[in-house]
Amino acid sequence: MTTLQILIPTFALIVLGFLLKRHAGFNQGFWSDLEWLIYYILFPALLFGSLARHPLEIQSAAGMIYTGFIFMLGGMALGYLGQRWMRLGEREFASAFQCAFRFNSYIGFAILGGLHGAEGVAVFAILTGFMVPLANVGAVWALARHGNHGLLRELSRNPLVLSTFAGLAWSITGWPLPTMIDTTLGFLGEAALPLGLIAVGAGLRLAGVGRHAPAIAYLTVVKLIAVPAIALGAAMLLGVSGVYLAAALVLAALPTASSAYILAVRMGGDGQIVAALIATHTLAAAITLPLWLLLIG
Repeated sequence: MTTLQILIPTFALIVLGFLLKRHAGFNQGFWSDLEWLIYYILFPALLFGSLARHPLEIQSAAGMIYTGFIFMLGGMALGYLGQRWMRLGEREFASAFQCAFRFNSYIGFAILGGLHGAEGVAVFAILTGFMVPLANVGAVWALARHGNHGLLRELSRNPLVLSTFAGLAWSITGWPLPTMIDTTLGFLGEAALPLGLIAVGAGLRLAGVGRHAPAIAYLTVVKLIAVPAIALGAAMLLGVSGVYLAAALVLAALPTASSAYILAVRMGGDGQIVAALIATHTLAAAITLPLWLLLIG
């Protein structure tokens, strides 16, 4: 499949979610319940199932994983170093900081599945398995410093972190998943991606973009240009290629995760600036993602 054949359906579902939210007559309660279902049930099932049903080939994926740590830490460093230039208060910065390095896995799984099929999904799940805990540590750390929230307490309740560690642990044992459990997880995982993309579109909010223009401009450049550039450079130095290179570059180039808004609001942060960043990143990624994918096409 060509890059456009993969990306157009992906972003079409995001547009569909945007239109449904504004014209289909569903109330806010419906969308809140849908986000809860995806975040706490469907996506954890996708993560756990993708990791648990495939043997964990750490040696083959080592270069990709090292690349992931390099660009993730690079995004955190650039986000932190831009604090003064972004002209944000402490609460706003604690909320916006995570948008320098967090990633929307729904879009990533859809792209890797289109590029490399089941192998792409499995490899992306391995990388996601290592990056989700790191991204959540960085995000929760910043918000926990601002509020009265314990880092370990927040991480221990995060469904993506829990499902990732559980999936990795199961994979290490080498045990096969029981057929009925595997089938159930497969059904839930298949629902996660289209509904997740629709929810991304429904959650797009551009209010506050003008008020926070310097911060949004800086973090957009960091997340969609600087972080993928670091990823590509690190991958080349480490000799990463094929599906592993595709997974690393796609994850680095993804827009900020929709769950960043949920985390910011739940931990007493500024939801408006995060929502504006998510919307800006998602719209801008429709342009930047194809360009990055051309480099590995």
